[in-house]
Amino acid sequence: MRLHSLHLQAFGPFAGRHSIDFDALTTDGLFLLHGDTGAGKSTLFAAICFALYGYPPRERNARLRSDHAPTDLLTEVTLETTIAGKRLQIRRVPAQRKPHSRRPGEFVEHKPETDLRQWTEDGHGQGRWEGISSSHKEAGKEIESLLGLNRQQFCQVVLLPQNDFTKFLRADASERRILLGTLFGTRRFGRIEEFLAERKTATAKRRDEARADVMRLAERIQQAAGDELDPSTGAPRPDDPATLTDQAPLWAAALHQQAATLQQTAAAGTENARQLLADCRATEQQTRDLHRLQQAHHTAQQELAQLDEDTDHYTQLTDRRDRARTARQLQTVLDDAHTAAHDHSLAAAADTNARALLPAEHASQDGNSLAQTAQQVRGHIGAAQALLPDEAALQHHTDELAALSNERDELADTVAEAQDWLDGLPHLRETLAARLQAARTAQETSRELTVTLSTVNAQCEAAAHRDSLLTQVAAADEALTEATGILSQAAAAYIDLRRRRTDGIVAELAGRLKDGENCPVCGSATHPAPATPQPGQPTAADEQAAETAHAVAQQKEKEASQTLSHLKQEAAEARGQAGGDTPLTDLMARRTELENRLRQTLAEAADTGTAEEELTRLEQQQTDREHTRSTAQQRLGAIDATYDNLHTQRETLSQRLAAALDQHTTLADRITHLTQLAERIEAAAECTTTMTRTTEDLRNATARTEQAAQAAGFASPAEATNALLSDADLARISEEITRWHEQRLVLAARLDQPDLKNAAAQPPADLEHAVADLEKATTAHSSATAAETQATDRVAALATLGAQLDAFTANLKPLEAAYCTVDHLHGLISGASLSNRLRMQLESYVLAARLEDVVEAANTRLTRMSHHRFTLVHSDERAARGAKSGLGLKVLDTWSGHQRHTDTLSGGESFYVSLSLALGLADVVTAEAGGQALDTLFIDEGFGTLDDDTLHQVLDVLDSLRDHDRTVGVISHVAEMRRRITQRLHVRKSPVGSTLVHVTDAAE
Repeated sequence: MRLHSLHLQAFGPFAGRHSIDFDALTTDGLFLLHGDTGAGKSTLFAAICFALYGYPPRERNARLRSDHAPTDLLTEVTLETTIAGKRLQIRRVPAQRKPHSRRPGEFVEHKPETDLRQWTEDGHGQGRWEGISSSHKEAGKEIESLLGLNRQQFCQVVLLPQNDFTKFLRADASERRILLGTLFGTRRFGRIEEFLAERKTATAKRRDEARADVMRLAERIQQAAGDELDPSTGAPRPDDPATLTDQAPLWAAALHQQAATLQQTAAAGTENARQLLADCRATEQQTRDLHRLQQAHHTAQQELAQLDEDTDHYTQLTDRRDRARTARQLQTVLDDAHTAAHDHSLAAAADTNARALLPAEHASQDGNSLAQTAQQVRGHIGAAQALLPDEAALQHHTDELAALSNERDELADTVAEAQDWLDGLPHLRETLAARLQAARTAQETSRELTVTLSTVNAQCEAAAHRDSLLTQVAAADEALTEATGILSQAAAAYIDLRRRRTDGIVAELAGRLKDGENCPVCGSATHPAPATPQPGQPTAADEQAAETAHAVAQQKEKEASQTLSHLKQEAAEARGQAGGDTPLTDLMARRTELENRLRQTLAEAADTGTAEEELTRLEQQQTDREHTRSTAQQRLGAIDATYDNLHTQRETLSQRLAAALDQHTTLADRITHLTQLAERIEAAAECTTTMTRTTEDLRNATARTEQAAQAAGFASPAEATNALLSDADLARISEEITRWHEQRLVLAARLDQPDLKNAAAQPPADLEHAVADLEKATTAHSSATAAETQATDRVAALATLGAQLDAFTANLKPLEAAYCTVDHLHGLISGASLSNRLRMQLESYVLAARLEDVVEAANTRLTRMSHHRFTLVHSDERAARGAKSGLGLKVLDTWSGHQRHTDTLSGGESFYVSLSLALGLADVVTAEAGGQALDTLFIDEGFGTLDDDTLHQVLDVLDSLRDHDRTVGVISHVAEMRRRITQRLHVRKSPVGSTLVHVTDAAE
């Protein structure tokens, strides 16, 4: 990395804009930053770090903006540098507050900005800046990638801040490893360790999965073997991995052999049980057949005895069947008698029912009297029907009167409603008139407020301008006072210088005398004793310069006076426009009040149009209501006349119909009543005639039936009727008798069968005992078969599982060997293995070699700086408590001959040892093909801790860097540094901010 220029503004103590040309400053390879304490020397290094990484070296949230900078000048840093062969321009603006562009006195937040650009040239040699990124994150990643260092590492090896210079010297092994790994690009060795760790983890996972597979299969083999084989003896165990490979297949094979022996024993038992089951099954079948025949013979005997017990019943049933057949021959005569009796009974009941419906005066009349009465009732019905039109007219008049009454009520309500509204009209008109007057008043008020508000707005603007001008007047007054003071000093200096020159004018004239030339005062050509000038005697040039300074001071005082006068005049005009010295806040409060009042009056004035429209609508409503009231009153008078006429007609019709209704509600009800009465009387007359005829028919049929029954052998017609059966009952009885005779014949034939007779002659069969023997034999056979099946299945399962176990153990063996190999390699490379006596990681081992090179390069300078006393020594001793080793540093003290820890060095010793280490690190990194070229180094303080001799030795070493195209920038208060280093940057502080001056010996 090589710096070209740095531009910063409003940054830290630097209030204005400042630029540093590093190309000119680093021409000698060594430059110095010096100045008073607090001037901002370290701030320049902080600006470089901020430009590269977006943060200063130490505190990430440190305040960057200058307290002395103008409010309109943004804090900004721009750095031009070459990194990894690319020339870059980095511009960064931190988050800060800035004045509002349109509202004076207010501030807004300015967001942080980043702009990363690269210098490129086309084929014609024309160069230009091309943007790379404006993202903070992307720009930071790009710069960190090119540098190969993060912010902490950059501050550890390139930018060495004050009090942090010895950090790398006293860092522990892990911190050195991170930094050196980044610088030398040894991350690939760390990735080897990571690869082996990942490989170890993956191999362990596959090995553990293979072990789990073997254990799961072993558990399945134990389950398949069962307790009979004692599978736990010699079984593989997870706590003894050796049993999971070679021993497991032998254990499974032994279990399989034991299972095969048990299978043969179970097969022999099954054959014996099968033979016993066949014998028991044949015996049980013979006993069951004998029991069935004996049961059939016994059942047939019982059923035949039961049929013999029913002989009397079937004899009576046969007699009933024969009597029914005889009675069926009298069916016609019996039916005629029954029909005649039924018809007479119906006629008598109908006559009784019909007379029960008649009025009491007609219930005892005979048939002829009832017929005459019915004719009289029919005459009354005709008279009532003739009056039906009068009844309809009466109903029509009644409906019309009801409709007129309803309409009369509605008209009366309409008239009353219209009158009520008209009575309230004056109040409504008065209310609307008041609203209209208030709205018109608000209109006038709003016009006045608008004019007033415009005036107040102008006063607010003038007051703001007035206050701004008063601030400028105060500043101009101070400037005038300062210019007046400067003028007084210049005048006094000018007068004093003229006085002193006048006092010494003789010596000035004497200085112009030449031998042989006449004196311009006395005219003599000889000058025996010319006056000599006094020390510090002013010359004409001095007087001219003082006069010029006085004239310049006068001009500045005049310009300041004119500026003050102009500002006062503008302020007076603004004061007049603002209405005096009224504060701006009071005017703004007045404006807010007027705006609120104007908003309120405008809202009230908006009601003008609405009130006018409602007043016009009210007048129209008055006309409509008056017309409605007049029309309703006229219609009401006409309805009253019509109502009286219809009421008179209805009374006349009511009197005419009163006698015809005979206490009925309507003529229709009266006609219905008379019609029903006539029909009942006529029905009663007809029922009386029918009953007389059926009585005679019943008497004749009864005589014929009695004669026929006696001839057929029945005592009476009733006895013949009781003997009758329906066709279904007669067929059922005949079928039942026939079925009884057939069953007796079938049972007698069954008892004559030889097999039943032979079975009945034998002793009773013991079926229960035979079934019990069969069940025992069946159970024994099932148990033997199940045992054989289980043994067969166990043999097959153990054979299958044994084959799988062989495959699993064959898969596990190489995984066990692979894990042992990778575990050994990983432990060896990571430093965890006992074989690694130094407990040094591979990357640390490589970095240790690089650190040895760094130590060697550092010692070439440390020997000179320490007057051949100290030498850095690389230590690869094992660290305490098992920590990683290989990157330790110690210091060999040749005066004592012992190695010392770096913590035992004094402040000055630590400084130049650290400086030697930093320079050696830069040399080795630059020479390393895979590392970043560290050709720039910044050192902040530390030289004041050195004695004079050591300081000279250190400066000699730094001077030698010029021969290697290296650049070192240092900060120091030591005066010897300013004498030895020709390129210097002087930082000066003042009450208004620090400034920068590039100083060289040539310039001085």
